[in-house]
Amino acid sequence: MSKLDEGQYAAIILAAAGLKRLGLETRISAILEPEESLPAPGQGAIGVECLEERADLIEMLAPLNHHATQWCVRAERQVSRTLSGSCVVPLGAYAQPSADCVWMRAFVASPDGKRYLAEQSHVPDLSSSPEALGSVVAEKLIGAGALHILAALTHAE
Repeated sequence: MSKLDEGQYAAIILAAAGLKRLGLETRISAILEPEESLPAPGQGAIGVECLEERADLIEMLAPLNHHATQWCVRAERQVSRTLSGSCVVPLGAYAQPSADCVWMRAFVASPDGKRYLAEQSHVPDLSSSPEALGSVVAEKLIGAGALHILAALTHAE
């Protein structure tokens, strides 16, 4: 924020939740909606892990799970897994349930933004496989040329 205040940046994108937590919500000038900028897969979801054999903990933690959020994160992570996503891959995925279906959108881009591929798909409801939806969207990206973008990233490292 100090670099922004000093004029070193024209703008900066930060997590609104973090700014609110720091008491800086008055510094938020805009909220980017997923239609404007797709987040990284699973962005904003909170995960709690425990050992699979700890049935007692799994049962205790079950009320904390939000089924629709878990479903969407699983679909989003499948896109990343299929495309071998990492923190250096410009990749976004966002699944969102609506009244009549679950939509998913995803993109892959070159770091300079000159190549940008976006795809989407949907399923009727949350009874479908989230991984299947994620795979469909990832395969559409691959069909559109995502592997060429990803290969260029591998060679650039």
